[in-house]
Amino acid sequence: MKNTFFYCFFSLLLVGCSNDIKNTKLSGVVFGTSYSAIYDSEVDYQKQFDSLFYVLNKSLSTYQVNSDISKLNRNEYVEIDEHFKKVYLKSKEIFEVTDGAFDPTIGNVVNAWSFGADEAIKELDSLKIESLMQFVGFSKTHLSNGKVIKEHSNIYLEFNAIAKGYGVDVIGEFLEEKGINNYLVEIGGEIRVKGKNKEKKAPWKVGVEKPHFDDKQSILKAIILKDAAMATSGTYRKFKVDENGNSYSHIIDTSTGYSSKTNLLSVSVIADNCMTADAYATAFKAMGIDKVKAFLKQHQELKVFLIFENEKKEFETLSLNRFPEE
Repeated sequence: MKNTFFYCFFSLLLVGCSNDIKNTKLSGVVFGTSYSAIYDSEVDYQKQFDSLFYVLNKSLSTYQVNSDISKLNRNEYVEIDEHFKKVYLKSKEIFEVTDGAFDPTIGNVVNAWSFGADEAIKELDSLKIESLMQFVGFSKTHLSNGKVIKEHSNIYLEFNAIAKGYGVDVIGEFLEEKGINNYLVEIGGEIRVKGKNKEKKAPWKVGVEKPHFDDKQSILKAIILKDAAMATSGTYRKFKVDENGNSYSHIIDTSTGYSSKTNLLSVSVIADNCMTADAYATAFKAMGIDKVKAFLKQHQELKVFLIFENEKKEFETLSLNRFPEE
């Protein structure tokens, strides 16, 4: 689950502004979710944003049958573009440093559990999971002369746990190329900011959503974000319940092929760029609290906020590596 409450929250923060500086505010739909951009320029870049989103979908979307990644998964010939290469290399880096907790080759298993782009497997059992898991492992792929080489044709790649964050970075970098150094870009709750809100004459303030197991939305805490990116991953909305009443999270353990067993409800990660924050938010959700705490001792560059259930089924929070306070 990716937090989708941010855009409404930002809109509320902007209400009541009355000075001469006016931000441009653009919004729309992309990657199966909403996006918004707020920046201090009078130029409307909607067409340029749409063009960039088109290129990203053409490269990375498993929901488009003629995208590069869909062709690759059908074992058709395809030369990847720079977007694919950047996402692939960052995925490889995080796959290695998290010992496989982040793994884009888990896609076939995600699909089997009906959380992905393809049709679910009916009557999924341990034998079927085991048969799919033999093709999981990002180390079974590599780049060569502008192409992705797979060790087996059944290996399935999907970058849904990093692509939204990368899309945020692409739009942010586009704005910076245009000389805009005060902006907020958000896609499906993944966010990147630079400078400040010139219209409000204030820093960018963003919210971390309180977990609800229904359709309610509320802010647990608001923080100031400066020249950084934040992504959130959680399981309190995106899950499935089988005929026996068992709940299954969309975060799949890459070592077992089953839903991650954890009391973590939400993970928010602040990093230098949104692609990195997005991927780590997913990895940390699968790793669990103890492994995350140990990992972050060696990675002080990542700031993390955890929301979890204690033994009494009560919400608790934990801020790590100087995650901003309210």
